[in-house]
Amino acid sequence: MKVIVCGAGQVGFGIARHLAGEGHDVTVVDRSPSLMRRIADTLDVRPVLGHGAHPEVLAEAGAGDADILIAVTASDEVNMVASQIARTLFETPKIIARVRDRHYLASRWQERLFCDAAIPIDVIISPETAVGDMVMRRLAVPGAFDNAAFSDARVQMVGISIGEDCPVTDTPLNQLTGLFPDLRAIVVGLRRDGKTYVPDFSDTIQPGDEAYLITAATDTERTLKIFGHEEHQARRIVIIGGGSIGTQVARALDLQTENYSVTVIEADEDRARDLAETLNRGVVLSGNALSPELLVEAEIADADLVLTLTNDDEVNILATMLALQEGCERGMCIINESTFQPLATRVGMEVVIDPRAITISSILGHVRQGRVLRVHAVAGGAAEVIEAEIGEASELGGQTLRDLDLPDGIRIGAVVRGDAPITPRGSTELKTGDKVTLFAMSDVIETVEKLFRAGRGQA
Repeated sequence: MKVIVCGAGQVGFGIARHLAGEGHDVTVVDRSPSLMRRIADTLDVRPVLGHGAHPEVLAEAGAGDADILIAVTASDEVNMVASQIARTLFETPKIIARVRDRHYLASRWQERLFCDAAIPIDVIISPETAVGDMVMRRLAVPGAFDNAAFSDARVQMVGISIGEDCPVTDTPLNQLTGLFPDLRAIVVGLRRDGKTYVPDFSDTIQPGDEAYLITAATDTERTLKIFGHEEHQARRIVIIGGGSIGTQVARALDLQTENYSVTVIEADEDRARDLAETLNRGVVLSGNALSPELLVEAEIADADLVLTLTNDDEVNILATMLALQEGCERGMCIINESTFQPLATRVGMEVVIDPRAITISSILGHVRQGRVLRVHAVAGGAAEVIEAEIGEASELGGQTLRDLDLPDGIRIGAVVRGDAPITPRGSTELKTGDKVTLFAMSDVIETVEKLFRAGRGQA
């Protein structure tokens, strides 16, 4: 597959690295010489230096025979014009673009603005919306450092840290079924000493591991308890940052007044005033979140959770550290720069949210071939949790899991048939129309796509 990526920033680099690593023909366009040197020096892609919205640059990049254009520059306007030119002049079949400004995304404009008759973007990626949705999902699953929903929320993937008090350490994975025969959950991936892998069924879980499990949604809470996580759901929440993400989360929580008490700290007075007018019960304070006096006013010592959602990594880290020091029970923090993320976990933050990884996951789900429905990248892109549907042409239909010759690096975690999640066992027979959620290492993604090819003769 031939892909053009407009934008060589963090998201563009991440997408290009993923796709090039899977053997796709990737061209990256950006007008920054330094970013293009980084791309050329580190990735097996074709760099084109130039403005991504200029026709001659897209022609040089090969837009005329590209399968997909992914526009993820820092400018919404450049992304939209690049999309228009790619479709109008070069008839590029699929367009994916990042659009961040909420004014473009207002429901009263979006349907007419982003269509073939106007700006022909097939898939709009809104990072702020995606991150806000992820924050809400993390709040719903306390104790997990990562989670994602599949099959209309009937199936969940949860990533959990294994502590010294985990009841099932040293237990071979194939014995967990005997200990908990009715538990619909499977350990599909482990991260140990910096290495992510699909464990053998004879392997054991050890303290210090990070485990990825796929569960039926109704069994998620019980699964977390079995693995030593009984954290209660946060009720009193302090949000630091009233920007796009903070506003989205505050409004969502404010609608659930029976479940949450919310206080927001926002440095900008005008933005704080606007947010306060939209909340029914939530309290909005204007000021510097690094001020101990303001944290006291926000009653941070009595809070269950502080959510730091500003655009400044340093502010997010320091504000979370201060909140924890003042007595807040738990911290959840947005960090954009990957070099800061290990620091965050060392100082006691429960969850670190990486907007770049969330955006990349959103894009990958629309790039995959075959009947791939959803993708969630984990462990910094070392693996993916994939939901895909078994089509008539798939070799999986009619086979039991015991008889499948799946390569190393793939573990099926759940099968949904109709509305019912099925925990796969060796005797489980797969059928056409089943939706399968699996864990796959990055080097076997192409194999997964072939297994779930869309139709006869199609990859």
